[in-house]
Amino acid sequence: MTSDELVTIAESVLARAKSGEQIEVVTAHSTDTEVRAYEGEVESFSSADTYGVGIRVVRDGRQGFASAGTLDREVLAEVLADARDNLRFASVDPFVALAEPDGVAPVELALFDQRLVDFATESKIDLVLELERRVLAADPRIVGVESVEFADSVDTTVVLSTTGIRAVSRTSGCSAAVYNLAGDGDDVATGFGFSLGRHPGELDLDVVVADATRRATQMLGAQRAPSQRLTVVFDPWVSAQFLGIVADAFSGTEVFRGRSFLADRVGETVASPKFTLAEDPTDQRWMGASAVDDEGMASRRVELFDGGVVRGFVHDAYSARALGAASTGSAVRSGFRSTPSAGARSVVPTPGHLDDAALIASVGNGLWVSDVQGLHSGVNPVSGDFSTGIEGRLIRGGELAEPVREVTIASTLQRMLAEIVEVGDTLVALPMNAAGVTLVIGDVTLSGS
Repeated sequence: MTSDELVTIAESVLARAKSGEQIEVVTAHSTDTEVRAYEGEVESFSSADTYGVGIRVVRDGRQGFASAGTLDREVLAEVLADARDNLRFASVDPFVALAEPDGVAPVELALFDQRLVDFATESKIDLVLELERRVLAADPRIVGVESVEFADSVDTTVVLSTTGIRAVSRTSGCSAAVYNLAGDGDDVATGFGFSLGRHPGELDLDVVVADATRRATQMLGAQRAPSQRLTVVFDPWVSAQFLGIVADAFSGTEVFRGRSFLADRVGETVASPKFTLAEDPTDQRWMGASAVDDEGMASRRVELFDGGVVRGFVHDAYSARALGAASTGSAVRSGFRSTPSAGARSVVPTPGHLDDAALIASVGNGLWVSDVQGLHSGVNPVSGDFSTGIEGRLIRGGELAEPVREVTIASTLQRMLAEIVEVGDTLVALPMNAAGVTLVIGDVTLSGS
C-alpha cells in the first residue's frame, strides 16, 4: 500500500471530527520477511504484510484510544467510535492534548532503499545458506549452528491530526545474523554475529562470520573468577545496552512520573568529564534514525550529557506540557497499537581517541565484558542500582586473558557514569536505540567464586 493511500485513509477519519475534539490518526503498512537455514536447508520462510490504524480522540482533558489490524473502511468507523467511547471512561488530565506543529522542518534523510524491495526471495535464501556454510567452515572448533537468518522490513507510517500534524515516513532495513556453537571436548560455548543495512548490499557477511567465530571460541574453557573490585571494559554490544538504560532516565515521561535517577539534576555534573551523549535521530547512520517522531513532530538532536553535565531531557507533547518544556520531537510508541510517550530512539556517545588494543593496555588488570544477561531486570531506574550477569575475559598485564562466565558485576548507574575512564574511538551501529562504543568503567564489583 502506498503512502498516498495511507494518507487518504487517515484523512477520511479526520473528516469525521466533531466540534471540540482533537483526533490523531496513525495508519501503517509493513512488509516483513524472515528466512532461516539449518543444516544446508531452508528451515523456515515467512513473509507478511501488516496493516493497521490507531486513533486517539482528545476532548475536555480526556483521551480515548483504539486500534485495529486492518484498514477496512467499516472497521475504521468502529475504531473511531471505540476511541470516543473509551474517552468517556478516562480521567481528566490537564496535560492531555495532541501535538501541534512548532515550525521546525524535518531533516531530509535517505532511510528507504528500493534495492531491498527488489531483492529476490531466491537471493535471500542463497544468502542464509552461504552464511551457514561459511560459519561452519570458519574454525574447526565450530561444531554447530543454532540459527542462521536473514530478516528485512519495509515500513510506511502516516500520522495526521486535526491540530495540523501531517507526517509520512518510509524506512527499509535488513539484517543477517548467526548464532553458533563452539566445542572442545565436553566444553561448549555460544557466539553470535550480525550485520545491518538499509539494503542487502550493505550487509557484510565477513563481519558476521568473524564476530560469531570469535565470540564462540573465546569462551571455551570459561570459569568463574574470584570476587574483587576492578575496572571493566564494555564492548560495543554491551555498552549500547548500558547506554540505552541510561537514556531511559532522560525520558520526560519517566522524569514526570518520578522514575528517573536524573530528575532535578539538569546542570549538575553526574558523569565523567570524558563522557558526552546525545539523542540524534537525524543521523541516518543509525537504525533508529527518523525525520519525524511518532507524533509527527520533526526529529532533532538533543544533548543529554555534555562533558559529564546533564543538559536536558527528551520530550513528547505530553511530558513537555507536564514539565513546562517544549517538545523535542521525541515521541515513541510500539507501533500503531499504542499511544506515545517520551523516549530516545538513537543515542550516540561522542567517541574518544583510543582503539580497543590501547584501551585494554591502559587498563592493565581488569575485565572485558562481551555479553550480559538480565540487564534490564537488574537495574533500578529510580535508585540507579545496577547488577547483571556477564560473560567476558579477564585482562591481565594489558592483554586479554582467560574467559569467565557465571559471574555478576554490580555498582550503581551514578557511580558507573562518574567512573567512565575512557571512551573508544569507533562507533558501531546496532539493532537497538543506542550506538555502541568501547567503554572503560572503573571501580565495579565482580561477584564470582
